[in-house]
Amino acid sequence: MMAYRTALALAVSTFALQAHAAWAQQAPAAPVADPATAAVADDAPQDDIIVTGTRTPGRSRLDSASPVDVLSGASLQRQGTTELATALSAIAPSIDFPRPSATDGTDAIRPATLRGLSPDQTLVLINGVRGHTSSLLNTNGSVGRGSAAVDLNTVPTVALDRIEVLRDGASAQYGSDAIAGVVNLRLREARSGGGAQVTYGFYDTDVDTANNSRNVKGENAVTASAWQGIGFGTDGFVTVSGEYTRRQPTNRADIDTRVTPNRVTGRYGDPAVEQYTGFVNAGTSLTDSISLYAFGGYQDRDSRSAAFPRIAATGASAAALALLTRAGYPSGFLPIINTKSKDINSAVGLRGDVSGFNVDLSLSYGRNRIDYRTLNSANYAFGTASPRNFDDGATIYDQYVAGLDVTRKFDLFQSLNVAFGIEGRREGYKIVAGELASYGYPAAGTVTGIPAGTTAAPGAQGFGGFAPGNATERSRRNASIYLDLEAQVTDKLLIGLAGRAEDYSDFGTTATGKASLRYDFANWFALRATASTGFRAPSLQQQYFTQTASVVTNGVPILTGTFPSVSTVATALGGLPLEPEKSTNLSVGTVIRAGGFDFTIDAYRIHIRDQIGLSENINASFSPTVAALLAPFNVSAARFFLNGLASTTKGIDAVAHYRLASDSAGTFDFTVAGNINDVNVTRVPLTTSTLNPAPTLFARSRILTLEDGTPGEKVTGSIDWSLDRIGALARVTYYGDVNQPGTLVAADVHTGRHAITDFELRYSAPKGAQIGLGVSNLFDVYPDATIAANNSTGVLGYPSYSPFGFNGRYLYARVGLNW
Repeated sequence: MMAYRTALALAVSTFALQAHAAWAQQAPAAPVADPATAAVADDAPQDDIIVTGTRTPGRSRLDSASPVDVLSGASLQRQGTTELATALSAIAPSIDFPRPSATDGTDAIRPATLRGLSPDQTLVLINGVRGHTSSLLNTNGSVGRGSAAVDLNTVPTVALDRIEVLRDGASAQYGSDAIAGVVNLRLREARSGGGAQVTYGFYDTDVDTANNSRNVKGENAVTASAWQGIGFGTDGFVTVSGEYTRRQPTNRADIDTRVTPNRVTGRYGDPAVEQYTGFVNAGTSLTDSISLYAFGGYQDRDSRSAAFPRIAATGASAAALALLTRAGYPSGFLPIINTKSKDINSAVGLRGDVSGFNVDLSLSYGRNRIDYRTLNSANYAFGTASPRNFDDGATIYDQYVAGLDVTRKFDLFQSLNVAFGIEGRREGYKIVAGELASYGYPAAGTVTGIPAGTTAAPGAQGFGGFAPGNATERSRRNASIYLDLEAQVTDKLLIGLAGRAEDYSDFGTTATGKASLRYDFANWFALRATASTGFRAPSLQQQYFTQTASVVTNGVPILTGTFPSVSTVATALGGLPLEPEKSTNLSVGTVIRAGGFDFTIDAYRIHIRDQIGLSENINASFSPTVAALLAPFNVSAARFFLNGLASTTKGIDAVAHYRLASDSAGTFDFTVAGNINDVNVTRVPLTTSTLNPAPTLFARSRILTLEDGTPGEKVTGSIDWSLDRIGALARVTYYGDVNQPGTLVAADVHTGRHAITDFELRYSAPKGAQIGLGVSNLFDVYPDATIAANNSTGVLGYPSYSPFGFNGRYLYARVGLNW
């Protein structure tokens, strides 16, 4: 495997160097296009000045000491998908966005990863302001298990001008979470003009699972979006963007051999979604030196995914069939998990020149509320009185951030940029209990249809609600201060130093630092390197999420589920207050450029210690010692978060881009970009403070998910051609194998190595009609199907860890108007 990866890296490097030798002499000088992994059309912005990873004004991505990709809003929208995270992963090799299914709320709030690390180890900014995480905690078997991450899909692509992706540790510059890097969403700024478009698409695919072959046509999706720029005063602007999406669910389940006749009983794929999103971005000068800016966004998303089916299986016990019948589903039922997410992003600030210093004072607020419902289900403990639909409760997360950033250039060396600032943050987390029927037993004397002596576990089938004992409301505060220096020592040597100290009200203080170096040997060749330490504060969701289920035994409720690490139950088992994760990041790279050609390659090493993970269930049956520890709390099994994992990630990012302009043949953008990534878990806790030996705290499947849950190799090649108003895009993305591990090797499910081809034709007038016709996954490629032996229910037709999903060929049309 390592030999294969090395060969791939050399192939990318060889291509780029040969391209440089061939093109550097003949290519005419041209503005550098968006670097990344998507080709950029002739009407895309050519300005690649960055504000992420550096606080020096006017720095371009090719002049920076850290690797930064700049992705235009146009390149994000020229795809079949209108989901931001899906579009971003299609054109950025270091970003992975699997589409899990049958994982409860994670089906609707799906996390993205950078460089194979946890989703919560990437910081997301909106216009340079810290974004807020989702209130959802991923607790099931998906990539990113145990994380509470920012939901990228709360920001529509129509609202974006560009995205800057910093592929480097940056905690010393930006604070918690920036271990893998930073994604900065830059909103559109316009004083005039506007546009509207409708995108419609559907699947036309052949589904070949282990036991079934069928053709699917349909499962359509429609997105309508619009934006408008409004000018006022001498430089004031208000840019309004809106988007509406309605998407039908997809289903790639295999047939269920437990029923006669064999048929598809489950639903496995993307959830049904209906969502509304609106954004406003505004700014204006107040005086000659001070300006006001603000943005705000709101999204309402209704998602409906499926749990595993409850069926009247051939050979099922009489008791199981009786429970279905008494619940009103004699033939079985398919529970639907309905999440309703309401999300707010907002910020307001003042920036300008104060006595020669550039000052930026900002205040932001973000909030996410998710209401959970289980539909078409039953609580068996209620017998024939069971409801069909359940209110399961809600989770809420909110965040206030106030920051003051100050920068100034000094005439020391060739130039010295000094930046410093302070930030205060308040976070809140809340769990709201659901209705009784979603989690518990009926009130005494109200049970109907259940014979005396019959027992049934309480709670809505598919997704049980939050009980009153799970309800919580917590908050914390932190304050930070930083200093960031960047000196152009000579015309060839750039040196950067940054340091940051933070104090949290829950776990205390932490400090991080970063040093960067760049040396330009010639105008066309430079070397760069960085070394930094980083951290990620444990999220409130990880510290306080609680969800338990109870079964009454001999009149006593016996609990099982997830408990906070500082709860009495977890403490008895050795749980401790969570500490921050800490990292050491090293990178070294090169930049080559000449005319319309540029090539960057960066190698990195990221070591993370004190990493936080969600333990397996610790059962009373493991030993008399565990049973004795749990007995006072009437708990049969418990899991909780704990520190102690360690991992080392090594990899290479390479991006080669060439832009060729011709008056007669049009403009061509060629891009080849790749990421090689290897994650190795180097430490796994085997004991707790009270259990030695302890039961398995992290199963094989959890460790291998960290190591092999994202592709070790991903390479994208694209050609974007445009001539006057017409254009075409062709892109091929190669994905290495991903392992969706089981408890044993025989239960592992591999995606295999596959290449996905996308193609689009378009007509685009600067002012006028916009038409696009395209196909995503032209050759209808799927990950390797789940073998029958690992799919006893028939639901899991394909591995949900697949980095390109498992939906097949998608045809789409986009029609719009610019004015």
